[in-house]
Amino acid sequence: MYVERSYRSQAGNPDLAFFKVVVKETDLYIGVDRDSYHPELPEQVEQLVWRLRREMDDYIGRDPVFRTTLEPHLLLPGAPPLAQEMGRAAWKADVGPMAAVAGAFAEAVGRWLLTRAKEVLVENGGDIFLKIEKTRKIGIFAGQSPFSGRLALEIEPGQTPLGICTSSGTVGPSYSAGKADAALVMAASAALADAAASAVGNAVQGMEDVEKAVQVGQEIEGVVGVLVIKDNRLGAWGQVKLRPLNSLK
Repeated sequence: MYVERSYRSQAGNPDLAFFKVVVKETDLYIGVDRDSYHPELPEQVEQLVWRLRREMDDYIGRDPVFRTTLEPHLLLPGAPPLAQEMGRAAWKADVGPMAAVAGAFAEAVGRWLLTRAKEVLVENGGDIFLKIEKTRKIGIFAGQSPFSGRLALEIEPGQTPLGICTSSGTVGPSYSAGKADAALVMAASAALADAAASAVGNAVQGMEDVEKAVQVGQEIEGVVGVLVIKDNRLGAWGQVKLRPLNSLK
């Protein structure tokens, strides 16, 4: 199912060249520094995504439980690198490996691009991998919460490469056992950030769970920042620097 990513129009980084790559459910919005962009780059990324998807589909054909389990899973010998990264993240966050799939794809594409570009931003359905050379802001979308569309994360170059991933029980088609408007996690591994965001989001049923959910994220090894929004309550920990969306000041 294709979901219109209307928030992408708010990227607000005119010094980056943006393009889209869509391969089945993988829907990437990619930015690179303009000096590194060339017209063949979108096709090259699409070929990379097709290869990664074939490797993943072939593995799931051998190990169908990998796709369906909601718990950490022992991988079969010969699992591709992407599945291994997802599996490691799942064990750390105590969730199923598919909870890490969007972040893992974003980082795999981003790491490939970093061999060809100085700055890279890869967004995959709200899950982001980035490496930057100047301070940038990432807008926060949290459904019907009054915080939605008003706040941004301020990210410094020294924090990157970085994964910033968000789980929601009220926005988008992805499965969540919780009801958070946004459960955002920052980690050096985008796969871990994605898996941890699922674990954090699963802990939220109401506003009274925000503090508990932040604690869940804080206790996952490798997580460096957590932000949880439910209705008009917000909780944060770690390297979360919030700014108004329309200003970096």
